[in-house]
Amino acid sequence: MLSQLLAASVYDAEVATGMSVIFGMLAIIMIPVLILGIVYLIGMWKLFEKAGRPGWNAIIPFYSQYVLTEISGQEGLLFLLIFIPGVGAVIWQIMVALKIAPAFGKSTGFAIGLILLAPIFYCILGFGSDTYLLDNAANTQSPFDTQPNQDAQPANNPASTPAAEAPTAAKSENPFQTPPTQA
Repeated sequence: MLSQLLAASVYDAEVATGMSVIFGMLAIIMIPVLILGIVYLIGMWKLFEKAGRPGWNAIIPFYSQYVLTEISGQEGLLFLLIFIPGVGAVIWQIMVALKIAPAFGKSTGFAIGLILLAPIFYCILGFGSDTYLLDNAANTQSPFDTQPNQDAQPANNPASTPAAEAPTAAKSENPFQTPPTQA
């Protein structure tokens, strides 16, 4: 009986030592990953604000990818690529990075940096002096905003510019009234 107790205590000590080594290694790995994640979120927050979106959009897990896809100037539903197992998220990251870089006036080399070292390069975009070049009213209005965006500019549509309108004699306030005729 005593030999069984001694064998169990030696086994428990070995298990405890092994578990402490494993948890120590996980802590060594997880601390830098956590720091990089926080740096990435801070950079994304500033990038979203620079692009005219609320910064809090960066901290919502799937919505942030949707917004980032819209900021890149692409269709928002392209973010559904991240749900394809295996390569979907990688393809999405490459497609967005190749469009985000020119949206801030950067080159393809910067886009490669966005792909390989995303936390650092998103911080460079967020805190740098670069301006967001895409002027699209759909990209500046969040579906969760209750107030309409006053700063959004209409898209450049030649058919909607005043020069494209036909000249009229007089504009009426009431659309159902016929305009006065000239004699």
